[in-house]
Amino acid sequence: MLAFFVIAALAGVGLFFYYAQSSPTITESSLKSENATRVYDKDGKLIANLGSANRQYVTSKQIPATLKSAVVSIEDRRFYQHNGVDWYRIVGAALGNLKGSSLGMQGGSTLTMQLIKLSAFSTKSSDRTFKVKAQEAWLALNVEKHFSKSQILEYYINKVYMGNGIYGMGTAAHYYYGKSLKELNLSELALLAGMPQSPTYYNPYQYPSYATSRRNTVLQAMYDNKAITKAQMTAAEKVSVKTGLATSHASVTAQAKKHKVIDAYLKEVIADLKAKGYDPNTDGLKVYTNLNMSAQKRLYAIANTSKYVSYPTGKAQTFQLGVSVVDSYTGKVSAMLGGRKTGNVTYGLNRATQANRSNASTMKPILDYGPAIEYLSWPTYHTVEDTKYKYPGTNISVNDFDNNTLGSMTMRSALVQSRNIPAVKTLEAVGISRAKTFANNLGMGLKTVHYANAIGAEVSTLQVAGAYAAFANGGTYHKPYYINKIVTQDNKTTTYSSAGKRVMKKSTAYMITDMLKGVINSASGTGTTAKISGVYQAGKTGTDGYPSDFKSKVPSDADQDSWMAGYTKNYSVSVWTGYDQPMAKDGYIDDSTAKISQDIYREMMTYLQEYSPNSDWTKPSTVGTVEKNNIRELYVVGHVFSSSSSSSSSTSSAASSSSEAASSSSHESSSSSEASSSSESSSESSSKSSSSESSESSSSEAASSSEEASSSSEAASSSSEAASSSAASSEAAQDNNAGQ
Repeated sequence: MLAFFVIAALAGVGLFFYYAQSSPTITESSLKSENATRVYDKDGKLIANLGSANRQYVTSKQIPATLKSAVVSIEDRRFYQHNGVDWYRIVGAALGNLKGSSLGMQGGSTLTMQLIKLSAFSTKSSDRTFKVKAQEAWLALNVEKHFSKSQILEYYINKVYMGNGIYGMGTAAHYYYGKSLKELNLSELALLAGMPQSPTYYNPYQYPSYATSRRNTVLQAMYDNKAITKAQMTAAEKVSVKTGLATSHASVTAQAKKHKVIDAYLKEVIADLKAKGYDPNTDGLKVYTNLNMSAQKRLYAIANTSKYVSYPTGKAQTFQLGVSVVDSYTGKVSAMLGGRKTGNVTYGLNRATQANRSNASTMKPILDYGPAIEYLSWPTYHTVEDTKYKYPGTNISVNDFDNNTLGSMTMRSALVQSRNIPAVKTLEAVGISRAKTFANNLGMGLKTVHYANAIGAEVSTLQVAGAYAAFANGGTYHKPYYINKIVTQDNKTTTYSSAGKRVMKKSTAYMITDMLKGVINSASGTGTTAKISGVYQAGKTGTDGYPSDFKSKVPSDADQDSWMAGYTKNYSVSVWTGYDQPMAKDGYIDDSTAKISQDIYREMMTYLQEYSPNSDWTKPSTVGTVEKNNIRELYVVGHVFSSSSSSSSSTSSAASSSSEAASSSSHESSSSSEASSSSESSSESSSKSSSSESSESSSSEAASSSEEASSSSEAASSSSEAASSSAASSEAAQDNNAGQ
C-alpha cells in the first residue's frame, strides 16, 4: 500500500513538471496590465475597452497599510510566509471544504496564484483544469523569485475587478466614494478588500445587505489576524455601507458617451460572451466582432441627426427605432442600433432585439407566401380572393387598412399591395404546422402560430433581417452572429461562424424576391419611399394598427408600429419605428410619420451599396416565366397553373397543383370538413409532383416529406383547431387594418 502511494506521488510530481514546461510567459507588463476585455471591429481596430472608467493605478506607497492588511487577512493570511504556493493552506482548504467552514477562505490559491490567474489564464470554469492549476502554481513560484511581496500585492490590488466596469481598488475608491484610498476609513477599506470575490453581489448600491455581510467577514478576518482590535472591528461594523457612497460617476458617464454609438452592439456582444461561458469582466479577452464601424457610425447619424431623415419633435415621447443590418450571405451582424436620442445610457434598451412588438406585414413572406410556394408550388399569378372573410373558427372579421375588399387578384398583387385577407387565407391553405416549420427554420422562434400571425407576430428586427437574408442568398439561413474570434489571455483562439442551413428551395427564394421587388418599384407598392435609383433590392413594409377597443382614443390614421425590411444580394436591413408607450400620450404613428421607417432603410441601404457590388438575382433553372396581363410572372417548373387557377378560399385546389390545372374554374366555397378531406386527398399528388426540385430541398425537408404528404389536411384540419388557433389571438387580430 505504501509503495502504491509513493508511486502515485511520484507520478503526480512528474505530471506537475511536465505541465510546468508548457506554462505561458509572465512579464511585469502582464502583471500590471488592466484585466478588461477589449473589443475589436471587423477590421481588427479597437472599438471598446469594457472597463467603464480609466483605471487609476496606485503604487504601493499610495496603498494604505490598512487595505493591505485587509486584503491579506481575507485572501491569504500566510501571504508573507509562503513562496507563492501555500502547501499548508492547500491541505487546510481540502479539510475546510469537507467541513464547510473557514469563513469563505477555503480556496487553496494564494494571492500570487490569483494574480497569475488574472494575468495569464481564462477564468472560464471549463478551463480550470489540473494542467492550468499546475501551471499557475509553477508560475507563482517563479514570480515570487523575481518580485517582492510588496510588488505582488500592488499588482493584485490594481488588477482585480470591482464591479460596474471598474478595475483596481484605487479606481473603485473614486467610483464608490469619490475619494482616494488614503481618504477612506476602515469600514470602507474592508468592503473594497472583500468585493473581488463577487463584485456584483457585494455592490453596496444594489445589495447593501450582502455588502454588509461581506465587509463584516473581512473585519472579522482582520481581527483574527491581529490586524485590528476588537474595538475597531465593532465600531466599523456599526457603520452603514451606504454611508459616504458617491452620488455620481463622472468617469463612467464619459465612457458611456464614448461608447454610445455602439452601445446596442456591445450589449449583445457581452451577452454572447456570457452565453459562451466567458466572464468579460475578469477574463481579459480580445474579442473580434463583425461590426462594420463605418456603417455603424452612419446608422447612428441617420438616427440622431436631421441630416438624413426628419423626425417629429415636440411630442411627449421620443420617436424611437430599432435597426439591424445583417450580411446576406454569412449572417454577420454588420451594424445595429437600439434607439435614438437615448442620452448617455450604458447598455440601454435594445429595440433592435426586443421581440414584444408586432412585425406586421413583414411577416407575410415568412409565414404565408413563402410556405405557399415551397409546399404548394403556387405561381406568382396564383389567384387569391380579397373578399369578406373571418378568421377560421371565429366571428372576427379580417380587415385591411382601407376597410375595403378588392376581389380576385394574383398572389403577386396581394403581396405588393399588402392585402391582409389574402394573406390569412394563404396561411389557412398552407396549414399552420407547415407554415410554422418554415418560419422557425428562418429563425422566428414561434412557439405557437395563430391565424392572426399571418399579418404579424412578436419578433425582433434582427430576426426579420436574418430571415430576409435567406431570401436574398437563395434559400440558406444563417443565424445572425456578432463574434468571429475570441483570444484568451493564454493565447487560446476560438473562431466562430454561422453554419448555413438550406431552409427552402432556390425557386421559393427567387420568386419571393421577385414579388418583393414590386413592393418598392411598383406604382401600387407600399414601399416606394424606400426606392434607390439603380439598386437591385426587394423589401416589405408593415404597419400595426390599434385594437378595436382603443381606436376611439387615437386619430383614424394612427398606428402603433411601422416597419421596413429589405435586402440586396449584400445586406439585409430591418427597421422598426414607433414609440415605447403606444397607449400613452403621443404614442402613435400617423400618416406624417408612417414612412420614416422607409426613409431610414433607404438612407442606410444607400450607404451600404456605395461600397458593395450591385447585381440582380439570377433566375434558377427550376423557375419558369410566363407573360400574363403584361406582367412577367413566375412558376415552379413542373407545376404550371392555369391562368384562372383557383383562389385560396378553396383549400383543396390550393393544396394540389395538378387538380388545379385540371379544374381551372373551381371557385366553390367549401365547409371546413369538405376542405379538410379534399386537401387530404390532393396533398399526395402535390407532394409527389414537387420531386423535380427535390435536389434543392434541405435534408430536413426530405426527412419531413412523409409528414407533409399525410398532413396537408392541416390547411383546414378541424373547426376546433381553427377556433383555438384564432381565438387565442383574437385580440391581436381584431381590426388589424393597417397591415401595409
